[in-house]
Amino acid sequence: MGTPGLGNRGSGQRLGITEPISLSGPTEYDVIKTSELEKFLQDAGLYESQEDAVNREEVLGRLDQIVKKWAKSISRAKGLNEQLVQEANAKIFTFGSYRLGVHGPGADIDTLCVGPRHATREEDFFGELHRMLSEMSEVSELHPVPDAHVPVLKFKFSGVSIDLLYAKLSLWVIPEDLDISQDSILQNADDQTVRSLNGCRVTDQILRLVPNIQNFRTTLRCMRFWAKRRGVYSNVAGFLGGINWALLVARICQLYPNALPNMLVSRFFMVYTQWRWPNPVMLCNIEEGSLGLQIWDPRRNPKDRYHLMPIITPAYPCMNSSYNVSASTLRIMFEEFQRGNDICEAMEANKADWNTLFEPYAFFEAYKNYLQIDISAANADDLRSWKGWVESRLRQLTLKIERHTFNMLQCHPHPGEFTDKSRPFHCSYFMGLQRKQGVPVNEGEQFDIRLTVEEFKKAVNMYTVWKPGMEICVTHVRRKNIPNYVFPGGVRPPRPKNTWDMRRAAELRLERSPESKAILNGSAEDGKKRKREEDADPNSGNPKHAAVQLSSSVEAAEVSLTTASTASSSYTKGYDLHDSGIGESGTKKNEYEGSASSKEAENLAIEKVASVPYVGAQASVEELDELEDELVCKDQSKEIPKVAIASSFVSPNAGVTSAGSGNGSSPSTDLHAGSVLDELEPAELTALTPITNPQAPPVQGKPLIRLSLTSVAKATGKSA
Repeated sequence: MGTPGLGNRGSGQRLGITEPISLSGPTEYDVIKTSELEKFLQDAGLYESQEDAVNREEVLGRLDQIVKKWAKSISRAKGLNEQLVQEANAKIFTFGSYRLGVHGPGADIDTLCVGPRHATREEDFFGELHRMLSEMSEVSELHPVPDAHVPVLKFKFSGVSIDLLYAKLSLWVIPEDLDISQDSILQNADDQTVRSLNGCRVTDQILRLVPNIQNFRTTLRCMRFWAKRRGVYSNVAGFLGGINWALLVARICQLYPNALPNMLVSRFFMVYTQWRWPNPVMLCNIEEGSLGLQIWDPRRNPKDRYHLMPIITPAYPCMNSSYNVSASTLRIMFEEFQRGNDICEAMEANKADWNTLFEPYAFFEAYKNYLQIDISAANADDLRSWKGWVESRLRQLTLKIERHTFNMLQCHPHPGEFTDKSRPFHCSYFMGLQRKQGVPVNEGEQFDIRLTVEEFKKAVNMYTVWKPGMEICVTHVRRKNIPNYVFPGGVRPPRPKNTWDMRRAAELRLERSPESKAILNGSAEDGKKRKREEDADPNSGNPKHAAVQLSSSVEAAEVSLTTASTASSSYTKGYDLHDSGIGESGTKKNEYEGSASSKEAENLAIEKVASVPYVGAQASVEELDELEDELVCKDQSKEIPKVAIASSFVSPNAGVTSAGSGNGSSPSTDLHAGSVLDELEPAELTALTPITNPQAPPVQGKPLIRLSLTSVAKATGKSA
């Protein structure tokens, strides 16, 4: 199954599109810190037991036997001669985290079944193979998703979760030594086959393009764990998924081919805090290919110019695997890269350790205001499909809110879901809200996003297989009223104290204001007094006050929006999303290079690598949103008034009461080919393309509004 193990390359071979930044070997410090890192990852439970590993191999072997039996069965049923029946074959390949060797206990195995030309996807794979699996006692939770952008069979085999894709090749017989890395394998393949093959081809190409596979794997395990702890691991939410992190780590391995994981982690943060997005991250040059398949090319493809954080897959057809990243999620990830870089510097000065780097992000302490998105369904199967669809649309809510408030109100989506055990077939999602940092606050200024939320709900309710009981409700909730079921054990923990982020924020306040010295010197009373003064003053320089209209009443609800506890404004210093310039990188003490001059040379080398020219003019985020709106609304014939007051923002019965726009043709609705590469993003695979819901009311056009800070207030007779 799959491609045989790939050995390490010699240090003399160049890998990547540029020369390495450094060929230096590890110091004694690196050896010690790498050993500490490996122990930390082991203690965190990121490695599966030998028994579990053996069980996975047995499951894959059994699955390979099943698809071989299936291939012979359908060949006989289609009347092929006995020789072809005997030669009939199918093969199982793996990709994703399992193929990369970075999977943990209980993780899904992403698998691909490659079959002959006469084995169809609809009738044979989702028909006959599905029937065979359903009759096996070892198989449970069998869930076919034939209408997804990348069709998939999801099930458990002897307790091991499997995602099985299908690729139909133009061959009558599938050879046992089939090499799917060859571009010729894509000859005459349909789009779904190309997308299904892409995961395996990209995974194997990554392993070919890193200089030391073991160091790559340890570093990738570290970065995946870090991203999950810091809340930036989710392709569907607009952050990065498994394949994205693998590509970013692989590029660092190319730039420091002889470094151990300790240094690779440090340089990961150093390089990507200086990266001049949207310059693309690439492991190899983009090949045109001979089959005419579309590749990522901003010079030819207008949509490619809208990508804010291009991370290009290395296998033909090369594409951007991080097309879901938005301005808000890029900002959040950049802040986290900066934080990681600061901590790695502190570790070198013995002022921090690995525990500091992996401190969980206190999402429900970071903001004063949140949006809570509740969904429910009539049964477990309906909830599973409803969740997949809603998750694929949540990114649109973020984009719409930021666009309709001219990016003044920023959203921070939480990448996970939460379940209230007292409510069956229900789950919740949350988004943090805050005013854009560094913007003057006008007294009485308010945000009314009820129209935006109604738009979003209408689009979600256009789910093509909507069923009674599938409902969605969006409400505003303050930090103090966050439901307890979001916390471990259902118990709200005490507010965190003395974390790295809090200490860092205190240091920054000290730099900005001498009055803060009292807090750092332990004067609790002075600190409380100053806090009261800041809260009372809407124009104070620390908290940002604003009003957000979030209720059904015409009256504006006054709520304060504060900065995150991580003092994000300091992290974004010198960073502009429009020109993607990153400044004030500075030079940093580091034992690896040994001197200030060599460190300066390294920074210059990083700057050179990070500034590879972006081939193509970048379009603005607003242009992208308008293009998406055009595509979503192209089949709509009616339009509601440009400024209207939504009937209710907080609707306890919000569900299938209204229809909206959406025909699945926008870049974020029609799931991109790259989504199959992320082994931990099932929503990307299960989300279906929306069409008009026959059970919903007649479709109305999308409200084409550009909501200013005062437009809705004027419509309601309120002053802004």
